[in-house]
Amino acid sequence: MSEQLATQPARPRGLVVTGGLIGTAAVAAVLNAVVATAAHALGASHDFQPLQPSAYVPFTVFGVLAAAAAWAIIRARSTRPARVLRVLVPAVVLVSLVPDIMVGATAGQPGRSWGAVVALVVMHLVVAAVAVPAYQRLLPLPTAQN
Repeated sequence: MSEQLATQPARPRGLVVTGGLIGTAAVAAVLNAVVATAAHALGASHDFQPLQPSAYVPFTVFGVLAAAAAWAIIRARSTRPARVLRVLVPAVVLVSLVPDIMVGATAGQPGRSWGAVVALVVMHLVVAAVAVPAYQRLLPLPTAQN
């Protein structure tokens, strides 16, 4: 009697997902700190509030966790979550850049420069580059669906 059981890889659950998301947020925040430090070294003003940890760390953590919640909802409710996310993720990242561009186009922020604005854009891209692979691992999409 040699029956082979078809098994699917176990999906991470509970504490693994929670810990993974906390780790993802921490990695994204550290990498954003590197971007901010590099921007300051390249001449961005320390007066530019969005490049201060008190500004970008909470936004980074919130962004990672909110996007994970959206990913989980789409995963659970969509008949084709991979297709939805292939469109939605780049669209959301592009929309998230609009406030950065607006900051660059207006003179309202003390210490504002295009170099500082480019750093903000890079920070958004860093968060997406760290978070999406983490979601794919922590909140995997069904393999039979596109």
